[in-house]
Amino acid sequence: MSLEPRLLEALATVQDPELRRPITELGMVESAVLADGAAHVKVLLTIAGCPMRSTIESDVSAALAGLPGVSEVKLELGVMSPAQRAELRGSLKSRAVPFSDPSSLTRVIGIASGKGGVGKSSLTANLACAMAADGLRVGLIDADVHGFSIPGLLGIPEVKPTRVDEMILPPVAHGVKVISIGMFVPDNKPVIWRGPMLHRALEQFLTDVHFGDLDVLLLDLPPGTGDIAISVSQLLPGSELVVVTTPQAAAAQVAERAGSIAVQTGQKVVGVIENMSWLVLPDGSTMEVFGAGGGAELAKRLELVLGTEVPLLGQVALDPMLRAGGDAGVPLVLSHPESPAAVQIVAMSRALTRRPRGLAGLKLGVTPV
Repeated sequence: MSLEPRLLEALATVQDPELRRPITELGMVESAVLADGAAHVKVLLTIAGCPMRSTIESDVSAALAGLPGVSEVKLELGVMSPAQRAELRGSLKSRAVPFSDPSSLTRVIGIASGKGGVGKSSLTANLACAMAADGLRVGLIDADVHGFSIPGLLGIPEVKPTRVDEMILPPVAHGVKVISIGMFVPDNKPVIWRGPMLHRALEQFLTDVHFGDLDVLLLDLPPGTGDIAISVSQLLPGSELVVVTTPQAAAAQVAERAGSIAVQTGQKVVGVIENMSWLVLPDGSTMEVFGAGGGAELAKRLELVLGTEVPLLGQVALDPMLRAGGDAGVPLVLSHPESPAAVQIVAMSRALTRRPRGLAGLKLGVTPV
């Protein structure tokens, strides 16, 4: 294997589109030689049918074409051997849940609700995209196995994850790494599973899917306090919860149960989001279609139940563009960032991520001498 240092330095700027790490670190560059102005490079794909083949080709060519003395790029694509894939897998992950490790710096936030129809999934998709747009490394698990909707909301309903033997590489949408059971179910068929299967699915998402190093991992949780909510607390004991409700008093009462589960699971509720707070009419006035005050009331009740501060993170207006963005697969925070609802969602995402990623509060496993 021959590797020209100058070419290797340029190739280090090329990231694998799915693993989001330099191809040089992943052992994908087999050879890189400069001869008579031509850069002869061989790059090994993880699998023969790699869906990102064309992206890798264009990125490698672009990285090398700008080098002084390089007049031509001759790129050859090969495929990793089983042994090379096994080595790659071993360097990337283990069978443990990486986000449950006490030393993990990734914030894990579950977006919960007491019942369906409050816009929880739309808000989750928008929060994820807002965080990614702010430069954070974001992962999103569609944990609502029976009611999966995240792939459609992010514009990737037909995209399938890439498998590298037993490892799954999540698709990336709008800068967010995403996994959903919907990516494995053909023709929008229903998922008819009971508790143990639901737990196993979530466990596989957390162990077999390679998210890499994330700043934030969001989970779109199913409504209520069922099997998945319990599994999340077991598999991700350090996870936090955000509870979504509408202003309606009855909805806030139901949502209280979703937040109160933290008493039994030991999780922390970091805030409440009130969705569909009002509708702006053509004359500029507002109509409170679902009543008022549900979010503030829910936050107050959860503070009493949990004995900790639970802030109302924000109120999001009823906005037809929010629905339209979800149908089009381009969340509102990206399609119309100037809209009042998008501005509010971005503010909430920043409130959630305001706490810096760091070592504060973690056990470092060292003893002072």
